Amino acid sequence: MASGLGQNGRHYFCGSVAALTNICVTFPLQKILFRQQLHGVMMTEAARQIRRDGLSNLYRGLLPPLLQKSFTVGMMFGLYEDFSRVLLNQFIGSGVPDLVTRSFAAALAGTAEAVLTPFERVQTLLQDHRHQQRFNNTLHTFRTLKAEYGMREWYRGLVPILLRNGPSNVLFFGLRGPIKEHLPEAKSWEGHLVNDFVCGGVLGAFLGIMFYPLNVVKSRTQSQVGGPFQPWRQVLLTVWRERGGSVPKLFRGAHLNYHRSLLSWGIINATYEYLLKLI
Repeated sequence: MASGLGQNGRHYFCGSVAALTNICVTFPLQKILFRQQLHGVMMTEAARQIRRDGLSNLYRGLLPPLLQKSFTVGMMFGLYEDFSRVLLNQFIGSGVPDLVTRSFAAALAGTAEAVLTPFERVQTLLQDHRHQQRFNNTLHTFRTLKAEYGMREWYRGLVPILLRNGPSNVLFFGLRGPIKEHLPEAKSWEGHLVNDFVCGGVLGAFLGIMFYPLNVVKSRTQSQVGGPFQPWRQVLLTVWRERGGSVPKLFRGAHLNYHRSLLSWGIINATYEYLLKLI
């Protein structure tokens, strides 16, 4: 399989540039959303926290998601194309449906993305105002975690990320084509751009809601420094009890996440498809 990988680097490049564009536009929204996931507060209170932190801290923690997302989304699109090509060639004539093969490729690509968990870990700590005095920047956070707790600490929150990435990739790549087929036929590059934005945005918003509780668990888990690694189910149960067993409180921040995901994945998908046509 390895011999078939990496032959078409344009999918990695286009995915990375699309992710960079998205992060620069939506980072402040992501920061508000993170505070809601972590503390279970209303959007207005999360926005007030950000404002109290000051304008100089608005983009604090930008580098980890910039690096993580550019690599992750690049890997997501690139590995999916590479794994799909290799697996389709492997199972040609075997009777295995293309849908099954491509779904497996999507799951493999999502699982591979989890190797970049340390960037999400550091992003979480830099966005959490409780750690502002302890961690100065991305490099300092990596060094401090390794020196005080070992590299294992970089991967806190790995399990919810694995549970999120594989299935969400399968749904994203599996539904992207059918959704676009049901949109009005595009007759210009602007029309294609709009269709790609709508297709990516709708999928991103849907998946963002579907996997929102896992992201709450990830945020809570990764905000902890040191101590035992708690099972993700235990963390979810703790959050559930703290919020009074209320589903609306568990999904606090989901409304903003819906709109952020709509915008983010619309930008990513449209930029990715547009760059593919240019290259």
